[in-house]
Amino acid sequence: MTPSLPDILIGHAAALSAPQPPESSGDYLAGRLGLLAMLSVLAAQEASRGVAVRIWENGAIREVFASAAAEYDPAFAGALAKAASATDEDRTWAALDDSNDSLRRLLIRLHEAVETRRDSALDREILNLYQAMAKARRLELPAALAG
Repeated sequence: MTPSLPDILIGHAAALSAPQPPESSGDYLAGRLGLLAMLSVLAAQEASRGVAVRIWENGAIREVFASAAAEYDPAFAGALAKAASATDEDRTWAALDDSNDSLRRLLIRLHEAVETRRDSALDREILNLYQAMAKARRLELPAALAG
C-alpha cells in the first residue's frame, strides 16, 4: 500500500506531537528526526503527483471497463458500462480515493471473471494495468535517508 498524503501527514503530526521522555536523545533523537525528514520527503512526492495519478488511474480503469463491457457486462448487471461512463467531477483527494476504491473493487471482480473464462488477452491487459498503477503510485525513499 502506498500511503496517501493525508496518511503521511497524520503520521508526521503523530510523531511530532508524541511527548518524549528526557532520556530520548542522542541516537534515538537522530533516528526520530530522520524518520520525520523521510515522512516530509514522501509527503512532498505524494503532494506533487497524487491527484494526477488518481485521475489517470481512474481513467485507465474506466477504459478497461469500456472495452470489456460488451462481453462481460451482462454478468455485472450493467455496472461496467456505468462505471466506464462516469467521470470524476470532484477532484478532492477524498472524492478521488472514494471513486478509486469503487473502481478497484469492480476491477478485481472483473479480473476474477476474466480468469474464470481464461480470457488471456484481457487478463494480460488487467495485469499490465496493475503494474502501471503500482509504478505510478510508487514513492521513492531518498538514498541519503534509506541507507
